[in-house]
Amino acid sequence: MKESHSITNNLLIEVDVLTNRLKSIKQAFKTSHNKGLKERLLSENKNIFKRINEIYEIAEQLNRSNKEKFNFSSLLIEKTKRSLTENNFESNLFF
Repeated sequence: MKESHSITNNLLIEVDVLTNRLKSIKQAFKTSHNKGLKERLLSENKNIFKRINEIYEIAEQLNRSNKEKFNFSSLLIEKTKRSLTENNFESNLFF
């Protein structure tokens, strides 16, 4: 599988959007007192983490197939790792 820069770039953009959404969810969860909204935020948070993990797996596959030391898929791996660790509040914040 050869790395496609446009696909990798689109995934980088998607990770940025998802990371920002996770931050918004965290803020909304802290300020909300509505039980229904909190349940929906929990569900959305779980789905976003699942998607970021999928992107991480794709990035690893792209990186394995690429022989260059520095490439966009390496950047994508790093960005997804940071997003997951920075926003890993699923267990800390919600419970």
